[in-house]
Amino acid sequence: MLGHLARRLGLQQIRAGLNQPLSESDTRLQSSLHTIRPISMMPLWPFSSQPWDFSQPNSTWSPEMCKVYDHYNALCDTDTENGEKKRGPWRKLPSYNRSIKYATGGIHLSKMIKAKARLFTRNFKEQGATFEYVVFVNKEEKRCVCVFQAGHLLEGAPGHVHGGAIATMIDTVTGTLAGFLSGPIMTANLNIDYRSPMPLGSVVLIHSALDQIERKKQYITCKVTSADESKLYTEATALFVSISVDHLFGSRN
Repeated sequence: MLGHLARRLGLQQIRAGLNQPLSESDTRLQSSLHTIRPISMMPLWPFSSQPWDFSQPNSTWSPEMCKVYDHYNALCDTDTENGEKKRGPWRKLPSYNRSIKYATGGIHLSKMIKAKARLFTRNFKEQGATFEYVVFVNKEEKRCVCVFQAGHLLEGAPGHVHGGAIATMIDTVTGTLAGFLSGPIMTANLNIDYRSPMPLGSVVLIHSALDQIERKKQYITCKVTSADESKLYTEATALFVSISVDHLFGSRN
């Protein structure tokens, strides 16, 4: 079937190059192909529709959040002398309601993972109520930065972000960096020092960097600051261990 379509498309291109009109059947084929979505746009999970990137700006983001987002997003692409776009040192990472859904081969896990399971930080439908964040990673420098805005449901002490919510974001961001650099990982240790209360609704930066690698172990350092980096809220160190998921895909090696 695919070979037949390829031959038909090749014939169309030859006719177009010779300025010959397409046949009626070729015209219908060309029209129908416009309705076919490319594989990259097709959902890879049978329980959900088109994936949605929760790290895109929305109406609940404060002007400060948008400003910092624009700053790092601009570092992802740079303009050359010819006016063309060139990939910069940073890369924005998308964030879905479940990471494994859109991973290569994720569909094979459909019978082992509950359809209703969701990534904790993306488990709320109300925008701006909990974890609003976006992660940018610099692979060459082995570090990343997360722009985070805590919603009203993350309150601990009156007017301030709950310590557990801060720990969740530190684990999420440091784990994201470790996983990006080394593949599948699990948290082995997380040490957090809370330096100053974090105001609810404020925009903060979560800086993470790879400290060292020892075989399957990745040591990550982290600090949480105000958006202008003038105030330190939290410091942390984390240890992640690389794991194998081959057995989930039927591999015996």
